[in-house]
Formats: sequence, C-alpha cells, structure tokens
Amino acid sequence: MNILTKVACICMLCIFALTSVQAQKKGFAFGIKGGVNLSRLTMGDVFTTRYDDNGNPYLGYDGKEVRDNLKQSFKTRTGAVGGIYARFGRTFFIQPEVLVSTKGGSFEIIQTDKEQPVSKTINIKYSNIDVPLLIGFKGGPLRILAGPVTSFRIGDNQKLRDAFKYYTSDLNNAMSQATFGYQLGAGLDLGSFSLDVRKEGSFTNLASFQVNGQPVGGDESVKQKISSWQVTLGLKLF
Repeated sequence: MNILTKVACICMLCIFALTSVQAQKKGFAFGIKGGVNLSRLTMGDVFTTRYDDNGNPYLGYDGKEVRDNLKQSFKTRTGAVGGIYARFGRTFFIQPEVLVSTKGGSFEIIQTDKEQPVSKTINIKYSNIDVPLLIGFKGGPLRILAGPVTSFRIGDNQKLRDAFKYYTSDLNNAMSQATFGYQLGAGLDLGSFSLDVRKEGSFTNLASFQVNGQPVGGDESVKQKISSWQVTLGLKLF
C-alpha cells in the first residue's frame, strides 16, 4: 500500500467519524497547538557486518571481516511539534489533528576495525507530518484521549544515512515509508487554552536495515521504533 492510498484511507476514516459526530449535534472546536517532544529510539543491541560501497564485507587490519556493535541508547532528544486540531463532541469527542513534528534519538556504533574498539555516538533528528485520530472523554476541564497516529517522513538529518552507509543498501526507501503508532494521554481545558500530555509509541518499525535484500549480520536485522512523550499548549480559535 503506497503513501497516497494510506492518506486516502485516513481521510475517509476522518470524514466518516466527523460526519457521524456532527449528526449527533454535539459541538465543535478548532484551534492551534504547539509544544515539545521528548523522544528516543528503541532498537536493541546487535552486531552487524560492515560492507564497503561495492557491497563486499569490510576487512580490518587483521584481514578479518569487521563486525561492529550497534548499541541502543536511553538518552532522549528534544524536538518541536505544532499544528492544528478540531474537536467534535462535548462529553465524548473525536479529535483529528495535523501536526508537524520533530523527533529523534541516539545510538552508539562500537567500531572494531582498530586494535582498540572505538565508540561513536550517533544523534538522529527527523521531521514528520503526524496525523492523529483520537477518541476521548471529557469531564469538567479534564480530558482523556487515545487513538492511532499515522506519520509521514518529510526530512531527516544526513548523519543517519552516513552512520549506516556500510550497513544498508535501501535506507532511503525505508525512511520514506509511512509509519503507524498510537497516542494516549490526558488534557486540561482552561477557557480557550488547553494543556495536553501524551505518550506516543510505534506499531511499525521506523526502519529495518538490510544489505542487498538480506538482513544485516546474518539472521539479525536492525529494527528501530520511536517512543516519546509530547507536551503541548493549545489555543481554541472558535
């Protein structure tokens, strides 16, 4: 399923949801929002064979194939998020959003082609268009909400491609596909302002790195997912 098909499906779901809620005549709100993401990558630890530009195993000083260790980092990276939201309903509501979101994380590459292994930290930053479709319940000023989110990659830093230069032949394609996840959290409405705190996770891999159609490191592959907390402040326009 290509990205255009996915977008069409999401739009159809939004139209269906909004139409059914409007039919119940339960109110409407529209606004803007912005805030921060605190995110990190989850990928585990894996040893991978390094390859040169021709797809041949890279040889170290001793003539053996170089196998580097990719280690997961628990450090978080701060990014920005902003966009628009609409809310249909009062007590029970549906809230679609369109957000431009910056996320990222870090991991370590322990290179073993030297007499002494060298550790290098790789920081990753990328931008998405996120489309959450949330269902919630409101009691007084408090809200709880949850739902799926579809993310479309619109840019990433060059360091990620550089870091996996020796490990993948199809990174560009992996990084361009839409990913699917979830958001759940709570919010507080005070007049025209709202404060939301959400947990976001992934259903699908951010990327799965392969070399010439084969998993890296023999039977293993590097599968990255994103985990983040999102804090936003919203302003209801009408």
